[in-house]
Amino acid sequence: MKTVEMPKMGDTMEEGKILRWLKHEGDTVKKGEFLAEVETDKVNIEIEAFASGVLRKILVAEGQSAPIGTGIALIGSPDEPLPDSEGGNGKASAPASTAAPAREPTDEAHDVAPTFASQPTTETTPTSTAAHPAQTATSAPAGEYGRVFISPIARRIAAEHQLDYRQIRGTGPNGRIIKLDIEAALRQAPQPAVQPVQVQPAASVAPAPQPAPEPVPTPIVETGEVVEIPLTAMRRTIAKRLSQSMQTAPHFYVTSVIDTGKLAELRKQINAYAATESNPVKVSFNDLIIKAVAKTLVRMPQVNVSFAEDRILQKKQINIGMAVALEQGLIVPVIRDADKRGLLDIARESQRLAEAARTGKLRPEEFSGGTFTVSNLGMFEVESFTAVINPPESAILAVGSIIPTPVVVDGQVVVRDRMKVTLSSDHRVIDGAIAARFLQELKRLLEEPFGLLL
Repeated sequence: MKTVEMPKMGDTMEEGKILRWLKHEGDTVKKGEFLAEVETDKVNIEIEAFASGVLRKILVAEGQSAPIGTGIALIGSPDEPLPDSEGGNGKASAPASTAAPAREPTDEAHDVAPTFASQPTTETTPTSTAAHPAQTATSAPAGEYGRVFISPIARRIAAEHQLDYRQIRGTGPNGRIIKLDIEAALRQAPQPAVQPVQVQPAASVAPAPQPAPEPVPTPIVETGEVVEIPLTAMRRTIAKRLSQSMQTAPHFYVTSVIDTGKLAELRKQINAYAATESNPVKVSFNDLIIKAVAKTLVRMPQVNVSFAEDRILQKKQINIGMAVALEQGLIVPVIRDADKRGLLDIARESQRLAEAARTGKLRPEEFSGGTFTVSNLGMFEVESFTAVINPPESAILAVGSIIPTPVVVDGQVVVRDRMKVTLSSDHRVIDGAIAARFLQELKRLLEEPFGLLL
């Protein structure tokens, strides 16, 4: 008997919430099939099995949370007895449903190693699998393991419009059906698809296990004076981590004003060249700033550090996080080895990560492991601001708008495009002089940006 544990899917994850089980007790679990949908502090994840067997016991019901490493289900052979502890580690929650007669597995049962595929936090609604007949054993096989691979939001939209999604060719990773595929199919087929025929089981066949009751989300409560909105897992994590950052890391702030005239001219030339490439891309000011930050960190590694109580951890890699605002909160995708990437590569990667963040397709490794963060509010016409350090990093750069500003040059008042940047630093590991030198070097690179190409 093997225990499926709540996997750790991100540096900040401490527990996961079972939104719904995609398999039920007594079901055969094939290698590669999804077992359950789990809500984490960043995204919703579908965990899948890398081995086969029978789902003998569900230990954490839908709507319940469990710490990472906790047993959430048991998988074994049909005739294998359940352990007395029903999980073996004493950490599991109550089972979600009553076991049904087990079916023979197609392969010998082995360890189950969960993996994941991310989904947007706000779009996915925990829904009972009974609402989707296409998920049952009568569904037509579509894929290597006889299952239609479809995202939860796409499945829900298909069910709402009575659309048989089994005939749709997915454009997502590995042929997965995504929301855009369902919407395209709905536009092409104004009449709802016929519901799949429900095959009545013979009298001698035991009834299929019933899904666990649908978890009821905490409602929004409106009174005469306030509207109470329950916190999402992402918002709870933001509140916890940033409160911890402000309470434990003594922040101090250093601001510099940067002339962006030459930077704008270089960007114009780069984009003119990039437009002729076979894979054209448009370089943003933020891409140029990320490249400049990465080169500055190469020259000043004492800023690329973390505080570890009795020592300082100086990171060898330079992984730049770029803050992306979502409706449900803030997420920071990471551009890895930014110092080793060219500007066009950084532009493509930043656009890919931003789109993945907005559509909920970020993988956990894509929003973890950052060593320094850039937070840019320039597009919102913000002149300047201070940002809260994203732990365990020790610094974050806040970037404001580029504003035409009257300045004195050679005794004459002229108008120049200027940009304010503010470095927030953890005073436990970064001193004021180091922060000032960092901004001085960054200013030099952005005002004479030809060095970004070398």
